[in-house]
Amino acid sequence: MRLSNLKQTMLQMGLILIALEIIAIGIQLFFAPHEVAAGGATGVGILLEELMGWRISTVVLVINIGMLILAYFLLDKKTTLRILFGSFMLPVCLAITPQAMVVEDKLLAIIIGSVVYAAGIALLYRIDASSGGSTVPPLIFKKYFNIKPALSLLVVDLLVCFANVFVSGFETFMLATCSSILTLITMNYIETGLNRKKVLYVMSNEQLATIKEHLVEEADVGVTIFDVTDGYSNEDKQMLMLVVENQAYQHIINKIHEVDPLAFTIVGNIAEVRGGSL
Repeated sequence: MRLSNLKQTMLQMGLILIALEIIAIGIQLFFAPHEVAAGGATGVGILLEELMGWRISTVVLVINIGMLILAYFLLDKKTTLRILFGSFMLPVCLAITPQAMVVEDKLLAIIIGSVVYAAGIALLYRIDASSGGSTVPPLIFKKYFNIKPALSLLVVDLLVCFANVFVSGFETFMLATCSSILTLITMNYIETGLNRKKVLYVMSNEQLATIKEHLVEEADVGVTIFDVTDGYSNEDKQMLMLVVENQAYQHIINKIHEVDPLAFTIVGNIAEVRGGSL
């Protein structure tokens, strides 16, 4: 049992190192060469490197140590331990990753850097780890002021982005802001998976059983039946819930309308489906 736990811990640490190196690559090869600070402790490092000539890794290390001290006194020990490894290893990854301009076009570099950076952060979230830095203040605000971490993290990142105005100009500020938005979008897709689906809720006054018969013949459709109550008539009815692949959506809609053109249908996007055969 102890050997199994050791292997699991080593695997998690290895994944954390991979995620931190991906973040370092995004910073050193795409953001820093173009002097774009897109939020977080690494963004502050880019700004101070441009202003003072300080190394990004040194700035990030100092900020992370400060955040660890805050976490120790203001948050629980479990949270502090969770961010401890990443807080010290991210500066190491930044120090050993050479800074180089691999993409000369500034806009293209920021787009690629945002995707790379988001992949590293999303991997950290997947294994319940953290790189420390700007992730600590949102946890403190959540605990003491009940402010949502996503909101406070966005505010912190936007403040760092705004500082670009005074260092590299308004255009860089706009690029940094766009980078933060692109990073959030990319992280959302990576965290919840790229295999998006649609969910349909279908009701029909008289043809629901026939609709069900037509749909169960489809190989890639998950069908669930709910007992519901009509809000106006208080009559007991049934409703179908369908989970379908995006490419099959229009085909399924057509099948439903072939049976009942007036069928009441609600359609929504879902990020992930777990379990079952679909």
